[in-house]
Amino acid sequence: MSIEHKVRLVEELFDRLENEVTVFQSETHLQCRTGCGKCCSTPDINASPLEFLPWALHLFLNGKAEEMLVELNNKSDSNCHLYRPLTVLDRNMGSCSNYRYRGLICRLFGYAASRDKYGKLRLATCKIIKEGQQENYNTAEEAISKGLYVPVFTDYYMQLSQIDNRLATTILPINEALKTAIEEVLHYYAYRPFPGGLENIA
Repeated sequence: MSIEHKVRLVEELFDRLENEVTVFQSETHLQCRTGCGKCCSTPDINASPLEFLPWALHLFLNGKAEEMLVELNNKSDSNCHLYRPLTVLDRNMGSCSNYRYRGLICRLFGYAASRDKYGKLRLATCKIIKEGQQENYNTAEEAISKGLYVPVFTDYYMQLSQIDNRLATTILPINEALKTAIEEVLHYYAYRPFPGGLENIA
């Protein structure tokens, strides 16, 4: 399967999730606090290269893949390279520099559930939402227990693995996942024509 086809399938998966999250938000009234980037500023986020393949292909098509790879190789901390805090002093407020191409983990957290050891669905969200929107959070948990549909982490990662099992099940620190996604695209096009008939002018 070509890189372009994989990217198309990943983007279709993301679109389905986007629709499901929108419905879940409207049903529960749970929302991220405006400008909050606390979950993005956490240094121990793990992800798979496949969920960043659309981002890597986008970089490649815009001639930025090698430049980004150098940046990632020179990065000294483990915080997500795509996260942009508003200030040096407060890393909890900020935004994603490539929000359109954010990964699956970024899309799921806050509005998806994981299963506990008894198989019961538990909403995986942050302390800020749990405490700041406690009533909506409790109502959402109760509604989920009564059958309200909520996206589930394992279900979505299983669907991701059906696109490319190797790239979906390789779980790495997020910056390593970003690097691997770029390397995958660069290796693929090293001896192939650019997608859409484009030629490598460089």
